[in-house]
Amino acid sequence: MNIPLALILFRFLLAPIILMLAYFIGESAKTIIVILMYLGLISDILDGIIARKQNISSAKLRRMDSQTDMIFWLSIGFATWILYPTLISENAAVIWTILGMEVACYVISFLKFKKETCTHAFLSKLWGLTLLVAFTSLIGFNYAGIPFALAIIMGLLSHIDRILITLILPKWTHDIPSAYHAYLIRKGIDFKRNDYLNG
Repeated sequence: MNIPLALILFRFLLAPIILMLAYFIGESAKTIIVILMYLGLISDILDGIIARKQNISSAKLRRMDSQTDMIFWLSIGFATWILYPTLISENAAVIWTILGMEVACYVISFLKFKKETCTHAFLSKLWGLTLLVAFTSLIGFNYAGIPFALAIIMGLLSHIDRILITLILPKWTHDIPSAYHAYLIRKGIDFKRNDYLNG
């Protein structure tokens, strides 16, 4: 059994479930949505680690993982909008900025490599953690505040890093820890990877 693939598919299936819970049940389902969000993040952490430990980590699997991540977090974002539209509208400017940068990451990567971005960078992982805290605060307690602000800051930093990685890399590849590591790749300098953090 391909456990990493099963974990990715599990996270993919969580997206429509989360949206349906938010739309059809509403605030009464917020605890379940938060629990599913945590399960999704745990699956995201485990799929990469297990794939590398089993030596089955491939470009195809990592690309699938990356696109599933985007779908999963977008479903959480839309669920938050369904539950608390006023809260989201009050922060619309920064949310659209992050979404715009996400689109920019894909556009730049397609223009340069004819493929989508698939970096799984350190800052992106940190952004995922801050998103977890922010959405726990938003969905669980109807509060933005500091958790939301930190998620926005990390979102901006991680997207800048991803754009730099794409611009620096001489050819498309996946699992690049940072723009600095992309520079090392461009210069042909080898570096040690962490099995638990990056491929």
